[in-house]
Amino acid sequence: MQVIETLAEGLKREIKVVIPAKDMENKMNERLADVKDKVRINGFRPGKVPVAHLKKVYGKSIMADLVNEIVREQPTQILSSRGEKSATQPEIAMTEDKDEADKILAAEQDFEFTLSYEVLPPIELKSVEGIKITREVVDISDEEVNEQVLKVAESARSYETKKGKAANDDRVTMDYVGKVDGEAFEGGTDQGAELVLGSGRFIPGFEDQLVGVKAGDEKTITVTFPADYPAKNLAGKEATFDVTVKDVAAPADVEINDELAKKLGLESADRLKEIVRGQIESQYGSLTRQKVKRQILDQLDEMYKFETPKSLVEAEYNGIWSQVNNDLAQSGKTFEDEDTTEEKAKEEYKTLAERRVRLGLVLSEIGEKAGVEVSEDEMQRAIYEQLRQYPGQEKQILEFFRSQPGAAASIRAPIFEEKVIDHLLTEIEVTDKKVTKEELLADEEGEGSVKETKKAAPKKKASAKAEASEGEEAAAPKKKAAPKKKASEGDAE
Repeated sequence: MQVIETLAEGLKREIKVVIPAKDMENKMNERLADVKDKVRINGFRPGKVPVAHLKKVYGKSIMADLVNEIVREQPTQILSSRGEKSATQPEIAMTEDKDEADKILAAEQDFEFTLSYEVLPPIELKSVEGIKITREVVDISDEEVNEQVLKVAESARSYETKKGKAANDDRVTMDYVGKVDGEAFEGGTDQGAELVLGSGRFIPGFEDQLVGVKAGDEKTITVTFPADYPAKNLAGKEATFDVTVKDVAAPADVEINDELAKKLGLESADRLKEIVRGQIESQYGSLTRQKVKRQILDQLDEMYKFETPKSLVEAEYNGIWSQVNNDLAQSGKTFEDEDTTEEKAKEEYKTLAERRVRLGLVLSEIGEKAGVEVSEDEMQRAIYEQLRQYPGQEKQILEFFRSQPGAAASIRAPIFEEKVIDHLLTEIEVTDKKVTKEELLADEEGEGSVKETKKAAPKKKASAKAEASEGEEAAAPKKKAAPKKKASEGDAE
C-alpha cells in the first residue's frame, strides 16, 4: 500500500492511498480459501469447490467487503502512523466511474482513494502563573433570607371567599374569552383562572379593571397588547376579554412558622430558612462561577493565538447562526431591531465561533495533559438529568444515547470542561473579593463556558431559553398570548 501526501497547506491535508490490484487479489484469495470449506454449492462436495468457481460466485462481493473494510479502517491507521489527529471525520473520495469500479472489484486495477481532512493544530501549553482571577463573594444576610422566605410564604398563603367587591391583593377566580376584531384568538380562553390583583401577571390594564368586581359579575375588559408583544398577530392590537367572575377571595395573614413549613412538606421554619439560604447561596455561587470562568477564558484567549480548523469553526458558526435566527423568528424581530445588520452579525458570530473552537482546543489540551477524565458515574448522573427533563420519553432518549456516539460526547464535553476549569483554579492565583448582591449582578453577561462566550450581536436575545443556554442570566419570561401567566406556587425558590 502506498500512502502519498498530495496536499499540506496550513492545517489542510490530502492523502492519496494506492493498494495494488495484486495485493487486493491476494486478500480476496485468502478470504476465498477461508470460506472454501464452509460454503455449500450444488454439484460439489464440501471443501472440493474449485477456487476459480468460488471466485466467480463470491469474488465481487468479497472484494466489495474488502473495499469497505479498507476505507473504514485505514484512515485511522494512516493518521496514527503520521502522528496526526483529524479535526473532523476525514472525507473519503474514490472513483465513481462504473467501469473502473468493476475492474477494481475484479482485481484488474489498483484500488485508489483519497483522504481529505484538517489536522488539529499542535498546542504548546503555556504557564498559567500569570493568570489572576478575582472571585466575587456575597455575604448573605438574615434579612435577605427572611425576604425570600416571606415570598415563599406569600406564594403558599391561603385565601378565603369573601362577600363584596374585589380589591388589590384579593384573588379572583374567573372564566374569560379573549377576542381581537370580534374573533376569539388562540390561547385567549381559560376557565377557572386564578389571578391575584396587583400581581402584574396579566397584560397591563387587565387587572386594574377587575378591581371592584363581585362573584357572579360579567364584565368586558378592553386592553391593548404591547407593541413588542412576542406574538406578532397580537402585538399592538386592541383586545376585549369577556370575563365571568366565579369567586372573590381575600388573602389570609402570612405567618412564618412551623405550620407554614409543614404545609410545604418541611419539619420546621428553621429548616425552611436553611433551604432558602442554600438556594440563595447556590444562585450567587453560579454567578460567581460564571464570572470566574469568564475571566479565565478571556485570559486564555489572550494567551493563545493559532490557526483553527475551518471545518470546526464552520460547524460551530452554523450552530450559532441557526440559534440566532430561531430566536429572532420566535420574537418576530429583525437584525435592524437589534441595532445591527445581518452582514455585521454574521461577521461577529464567525469571530465568536473561532474563539469558541480555539478555547475548546486549549482546554482539551490542558485537560489531557492534566489527566482530567469524566467518570461513568458522572456521565450517568448527567444523562439522568436529561431524562428528568423529558418525562415519559426516557426509553427513547436512552436509546438515542446508545445509538449516537456524538450524543454522549455532547454530554461529556461540558462536564470535562468544568473539570478542567476546576483544575486551573488549583494552579492560578485567585483573590476573593467581598461584594454586594447588586455588584455581583451588575454587568452579568455570562460567558459560562467555551460555548457560552459574550455575543456581539444581536444585543438582545429573542428568548430566555436561548439566553440560559448561553450561560447568561435569563431575561424575565415574556407574557403569553393570553393574559394568563400562571406562577408555580409553593416553590421555595
